[in-house]
Amino acid sequence: MSEAIPAYSSRGDGESTVFLLHGIGGGKEYWTLQLDVLARAGYRAIAWDMPGYGQSASVEPYTLSELAKSLERLIDHVAPRRAMLLGHSMGGMVLLEALALFPSKIAGAILSCTSPAFGKPDGAWQQAFLQQRLAPLDAGHRMADIAPNLVRGMVAADADPAAVRRAVDIMSAVPPAAYRAALHALVNFDRRTLLPAITIPTLALAGEVDPNAPPTVMQKMAEKIPGAAYACLQQTGHLASLEQPEAFNEVVLRFLKMHS
Repeated sequence: MSEAIPAYSSRGDGESTVFLLHGIGGGKEYWTLQLDVLARAGYRAIAWDMPGYGQSASVEPYTLSELAKSLERLIDHVAPRRAMLLGHSMGGMVLLEALALFPSKIAGAILSCTSPAFGKPDGAWQQAFLQQRLAPLDAGHRMADIAPNLVRGMVAADADPAAVRRAVDIMSAVPPAAYRAALHALVNFDRRTLLPAITIPTLALAGEVDPNAPPTVMQKMAEKIPGAAYACLQQTGHLASLEQPEAFNEVVLRFLKMHS
């Protein structure tokens, strides 16, 4: 198991530090359109490279639990006066795992386009999902070869072409080994029983046309978290912070202002 501090980008300063946790096809570059906005609003913004991504060492075993422990090391290293976590997709799962392992270190949570569970690791759907996602890599294709189709399948039909290109570029840079490990980690994740025990301010932020974490899933999750807020961005797919950055940032800042 690696004890290294994950790589991260940092902007700004403030009483509250917002930790930005990317998804399976991301990296700290995924949050470029949020870092400076948060800093200008008076927050310190920290965007990490999840273990195995970018400049961050991997962890062994590669599980949501070990990823959350790596996040805890980063939080302890940064030593924020107040830690707010914003997790997108798999990053939202890392956030939920963190709430299960060290809830006292987290003051607020934003769950973006994510789910509290992926299902049974030996389930037929989960195994088909793994086979479908891994088959191109097994056939010798690069991440740059598979990224365009994967991204187009996640975003809204009328998504800004520049946003789509940026998402493709970010996913193309994901190390294949990290992508494989993250996929296997997903199918073992289930924190549904945690939701009623969450006591910190929480926002569930959905995309109206997100095929991966549909609004119905996000709203149901929010209803199980005491006092949680729910918001849905119109005409937005799975990559909400890239597809609709202004609307995404507005909702995030409103929540942070209420609870910081």
